[in-house]
Amino acid sequence: MNTNPDVIVIGAGAGGPVVAKELGELGIRVLVLDAGPWYGNKKWPKPNKGRGEAKESSDPNDLDGALFRSQITRLENDMDDLVTGKFRWGPADRRRTPWHRNIPDRALLWQSAGIGGGTLHYYSNSPRAFPEAIDKEWPIDYKDLVPYYEKVEATLPVEFAPTTTKEALFYYGAEKSGFTQNRTLDVTNTGYRPQPNAILPPNKHLMDPNYSLEELSHMEGCTLSGHCGQGCPYGPSLEKMAKRTTAVSYVPLAMRTGNVTFRPNTFVTKVLTEMNESGTHHAVGVQVRDTWTGETEEIQAKVVVMAAGCFETPRLWLNSDLPHNPWVGRGLTNHYMDTVTGTFDEKTLIDVVGSSSLNPFVGHTSAARLDYPGLGMIETMGESPGITAQTLFGFSQYGYNILKQDDSSLWEQQGRLIGSELNQAMRDYRRTLTLLIVTDDEPLYRNRVELDPNIKDEHGPVPKIVYSPSEKSKRRREQLTKIATNILREAGAKKVHRSDLPPSYFIHIHSTMRMGYVVDSSCEAYQVERLYVADNSADYNSLGGPNPTLTTQALASRTADMIADKYF
Repeated sequence: MNTNPDVIVIGAGAGGPVVAKELGELGIRVLVLDAGPWYGNKKWPKPNKGRGEAKESSDPNDLDGALFRSQITRLENDMDDLVTGKFRWGPADRRRTPWHRNIPDRALLWQSAGIGGGTLHYYSNSPRAFPEAIDKEWPIDYKDLVPYYEKVEATLPVEFAPTTTKEALFYYGAEKSGFTQNRTLDVTNTGYRPQPNAILPPNKHLMDPNYSLEELSHMEGCTLSGHCGQGCPYGPSLEKMAKRTTAVSYVPLAMRTGNVTFRPNTFVTKVLTEMNESGTHHAVGVQVRDTWTGETEEIQAKVVVMAAGCFETPRLWLNSDLPHNPWVGRGLTNHYMDTVTGTFDEKTLIDVVGSSSLNPFVGHTSAARLDYPGLGMIETMGESPGITAQTLFGFSQYGYNILKQDDSSLWEQQGRLIGSELNQAMRDYRRTLTLLIVTDDEPLYRNRVELDPNIKDEHGPVPKIVYSPSEKSKRRREQLTKIATNILREAGAKKVHRSDLPPSYFIHIHSTMRMGYVVDSSCEAYQVERLYVADNSADYNSLGGPNPTLTTQALASRTADMIADKYF
């Protein structure tokens, strides 16, 4: 890669590698910068131990599936610990602290730095946005996104999730609750369906006793072994890993164009601009900092694409002293979530699904959903035991269940569990079905990312997050929580626990650089020419409730076309 590429992309998460691949196929030279490590690349055999000699990689032969398997361990603490885990928002050197964000008390922010970004530990849920959420509010039409949805779905690819025991029980409860199955990708009516997931179909030898589990894990196809949040290192090569994180899908495809270089361990601290003769700012490059050595440099380019996420993209704008826009960082939406967990007795499970246990860890982590345009959605969630104990039973705005018993409640338990209650809940783990409530969250100007006036790190003032849901979002979440509880009851749950998650459970975040306010319909900044956004922050709203990744990737593919048409 020459010193000065045509395009610089900031961030290698969900959107950045998509832009890079599409531009690279058009012969445009792209440099993708990411602040975190690179797992599965032979140039960094020990990415958490030292800087190494390499700065960048552009040869797909550098990618190594066996190395990826050895580094993605599937151990909950090793991978997902928010302070020291490999999938954290922090430098590759795990001895150092995470990068600081000023977030509200009782908050959880699940983001990851590195090539692949948040897709390294996402569930691979890839539904389309609800058409009404786009057509009623966005400055573009839903039909404008459909060809890009189709392109991304074919590239990853996206498949409907297979049914294991927990999904079968969910469908049973949904039908008994009066819902019917949706049989479309473009959802306009309420109904349940298998989750569209970016996970390869199950291994065709999965039930063949002639193959061991170890042999199956080296073959192509999903093993249904669960633990999607730990990265899923199963497949015959890096490019054929079952879970289609961008690190194993779009990154190799981008490298194969011969025009794309990826550079990890590189934190972008400033977008560089110049003034046109007409007095308009235009992007000319970036200032970066090596996260191992602390060295800084400037890199020039004709176009800069910000794909650093909903917190870091507005932070970068504000730290770059770009033109003032009152909506930069504003309008944060968060899918204001909650969970309900039903516990079933063995007889009920045998009668309904023919098994005495559900084993929620088996199959895709989230493989079934109920879409409810106007409210949001409900999806199954089968996390591993440690994350289950933490998220479902240890994180709540309600307080401790034992202190707040309420006989009139819809739930036998609510809030945090401790002692014998937690012990019993985890003993029952194999007979539980958990439903995640994902609310169509209303964008409000008061919900925001801004610079903390008092705290700086090595990259400048840190982001401060302010969020509280609207009354409409609260009502929607409450309705969805009651619907989910009813599904569990109809399925035969004997006990239901409600987590009552705090508002600041930041998993699906959007709209901090909103289209129509900060960027135009091509995702180019209104006030800075040649500066684009290609992450969730460009979303106008929270998509009606569906998971945001597929829409981010479709929009990124569309933005790449716009960049090429306008500047190349």
